[in-house]
Amino acid sequence: MKKLLTLCLLCCTSVVMAQLQFKTGKSGFTTFLRDKMIYPQFSKDNCIQGTVNISFKLDAHGNVYSSKINKGILSELDEEALRLIRLSSGKWQVPAGYDTTASVIVPVNFRLSGYNCEGKSSSAIQEAIRSYQAEEGLTNSVINFYKNIDQAKPGQEAQIIAIKNQLGIDDEYLQSRIDSGLKKLKQGDKQGACEDFSFVKNMGSKMADNYLAKYCK
Repeated sequence: MKKLLTLCLLCCTSVVMAQLQFKTGKSGFTTFLRDKMIYPQFSKDNCIQGTVNISFKLDAHGNVYSSKINKGILSELDEEALRLIRLSSGKWQVPAGYDTTASVIVPVNFRLSGYNCEGKSSSAIQEAIRSYQAEEGLTNSVINFYKNIDQAKPGQEAQIIAIKNQLGIDDEYLQSRIDSGLKKLKQGDKQGACEDFSFVKNMGSKMADNYLAKYCK
């Protein structure tokens, strides 16, 4: 069976949403999200699915501002949903007299099909979520170390390298983050790309330095 990856946008219940139109037509927003979405790898591998609610506002020109996660699942899914909404900035048609202080809440529903997720138990998924959250704390400790490496104590980097090895953060993984950043660049998402390139740098690697210098000044 061919693997299918889908990102569905649930209907927005907000009355505000009814006043708005996506510039590519009625079904354009759903199609836009599906085409631009990069399903986070850990969540895809572990069948983590669900709905992320994103709250945002639009100015008179259809630009997104004050976007934030209203209800999340896991940080990497939350961040991807938020990235997609920010990427839609400038693609909205806002009618005359529209209240630009009104918030729009969009539930973005992540669903996987064809990844053998039907047989995955809820307990296994919850265990994967707990594992991700534990590893996220360790990843943040690595980031903080390299951001403040001038203040590092002798021998401390050896401990950080051990943590990286434990997390499986090797050159192959870092290259996958660079590849993700390059995909986002092609979508016009410079902010998202630079976040990926910065992540690589903050892992103590120089692999993304050229991209940072070229795109993220």
